Amino acid sequence: MSFARSLFTVSSLTIVSRVGGFIRDSLTAVFLGAGPVADAFFVAQRLPNLFRSLFAEGAFSAAFVPLYTSEQEKHGAEAAQQFAGQALMLLLAMLVPFSVVVMMFMPQVMLVLAPGFESDPQKYKLAVDFGTITFPYLALISVTALQTGVLNARGKFGPGAAAPVALNIVLIAGLLAAHFFGWDVGYTLAWSVTVSGVVQCLWLAVSCYRARAAIPILRPHLSAASKRLFHRIGPGAIGAGVYQLNLLISTSLASRLPTGAVSHLNYADRLNQLPLGIVGIAIATTLLPLLSRHIVAGAEDKARHYSSRAIEFCLVLGLPAMIGLAVLARPIIHILFEHGAFTEEDTLATVSALRAYAIGIPGFLLVKVFAAGFFARHDTKTPVKIAVISVAVNVIASVLLLGPLGHVGIALSSGIAVSVNAALLYRTLRRKGVPIGDDKLPARIKKIVFSAAVMAVVTGFLMKIIWNLIPFTNYAQEIGVLTVIIGLSALAFGLSLHITGAMRWRDVVAVMNRKPVQLPE
Repeated sequence: MSFARSLFTVSSLTIVSRVGGFIRDSLTAVFLGAGPVADAFFVAQRLPNLFRSLFAEGAFSAAFVPLYTSEQEKHGAEAAQQFAGQALMLLLAMLVPFSVVVMMFMPQVMLVLAPGFESDPQKYKLAVDFGTITFPYLALISVTALQTGVLNARGKFGPGAAAPVALNIVLIAGLLAAHFFGWDVGYTLAWSVTVSGVVQCLWLAVSCYRARAAIPILRPHLSAASKRLFHRIGPGAIGAGVYQLNLLISTSLASRLPTGAVSHLNYADRLNQLPLGIVGIAIATTLLPLLSRHIVAGAEDKARHYSSRAIEFCLVLGLPAMIGLAVLARPIIHILFEHGAFTEEDTLATVSALRAYAIGIPGFLLVKVFAAGFFARHDTKTPVKIAVISVAVNVIASVLLLGPLGHVGIALSSGIAVSVNAALLYRTLRRKGVPIGDDKLPARIKKIVFSAAVMAVVTGFLMKIIWNLIPFTNYAQEIGVLTVIIGLSALAFGLSLHITGAMRWRDVVAVMNRKPVQLPE
């Protein structure tokens, strides 16, 4: 599968997942709004997601995929599968006891994660209960991450990208079941998270079996490759999971604000995660195996080419996403969430947070590209050093901005921190002499930025003359007008890209039809 097609496949499946996520969040807003139960659930859900990013999807993929690819290139598919089997058993040997300990001490853990909840006994108890129920999701999704890494290294990106759809399907089913059968919505959501982990794990197991890449169950022992893997996971955990670390800090600070702040940040972040998921996951999933393969083969020119196209891909989708979410935040959140228990005041609070979060979208996406340049060269220490600086920036900015801006200051700090992370990664790559972009990249970046500015002007103008002047009477009208504004804005951006030569339609078609780049089997 070609690089462009791989990106398209992962992005398309991620879009399906995000659409499901919006349906899930809309139902959550209807049934829970931004009250104490919602705050408790969002905090509890963030805990396994934090460790998932640190120990599983982020760090594990960053360390596992290059080593698996190297084993496959040097010793063959059978040796690579043996390495995967050892990694699976060692991963479970660490995570199962860790999960048991965290669940036993969940009351103490929650005091660290959300110290502000202690003043509200009901919300604190709910957060502890929900956290205990959802934490097994960590071990389940970690196994899923390993299975996904094996498939990605073999050039099969679809099953892993499709797995998150199961999370949304199960949670939507849980919400609807709770509504129709009168179950407690909060507890049903918590149990649904863990059930979704089982479903995703089984889905990937079947996918690996069908791809003749089933991971063997072996007696755990530390082979040379396994030692290298777990030696790299430690620093990779912080490097790949810096965004989740920043969210953890944000959650802890937000828990000290009035009820609703955690939920407002969560709803805003869910929208912010749309471009981050669609583009960021696609880049991280497809670029790392490709770079690893070419670097192992000594083809630095090809690695440089694919890094350049990935940067362009990030900017072409990331910049308009940032502009669109910032300018259209009010109508988007009003249409998606302002129903049932979610009030107009909740909408206004969430809009402010979304606009602040959106600032960090380009930086977050570029971090995926720049970090892949380190990970593909088996360097996990440099990104972790930079990640520590980024976390420090987030903490300092959050503390300084929390007073004057409240929850908006927390969202803004996250965007600032991830932008600093991207800038430092880029600077360090340059200082190390790592080739980042080809000769075409600088001119294309300027044209993409210009096209994004054109789109910003068009979108702002359309909001003033269409949205603000039409007296709406129902949601259908609002959805129709918002769709027209988004469509015209996207058209303006696309035309500007074509006219400036940053990206022409025939070039896109040519790339999609290009002879596939074969990844190792």
